[in-house]
Amino acid sequence: MAGASPTGPDARLAGDSGGILLRRADAQDAGRVAALSGQLGYPAAEEAVRERLRAIGQRADHAVFVAEAEGQVVGWVHVYAITTVESCAHAEIGGLVVDEAHRGRGIGRALTERAEAWARDAGLAAVRLRSNVIRAEAHAFYARIGYAPVKTQKVFEKALT
Repeated sequence: MAGASPTGPDARLAGDSGGILLRRADAQDAGRVAALSGQLGYPAAEEAVRERLRAIGQRADHAVFVAEAEGQVVGWVHVYAITTVESCAHAEIGGLVVDEAHRGRGIGRALTERAEAWARDAGLAAVRLRSNVIRAEAHAFYARIGYAPVKTQKVFEKALT
């Protein structure tokens, strides 16, 4: 929608990212979301992503937004609320990716701002994200848009099957 707020449910962006529509993801976006996940280094099958998008879409404490250019999804962000015993409730960005061919146009910033607006609307006071230590370009991007590192950690996993 022309003139829509960048934090509205569907918002068009002007300027460097002109012609970009931000909107909630839906199951029909699964193919592009899966392909973009592969660019991030997390290959995923389209049907698996479709099921995840459907499940996430049922939850009020999660949101996935996509950036669309010329009818094609060119980026996405997943944000969710998290509450733990040891820290205040906050939002966490679970994933953010912009198509390699569309980077540098403000799309990542716009998606991040949309996630931040969702968090504000949910009454959360902070947004956190995790970024692999090898992603120097991503770290520079996050610093440019106001994020600061708060700790270094290792991630451990144990398969249950």
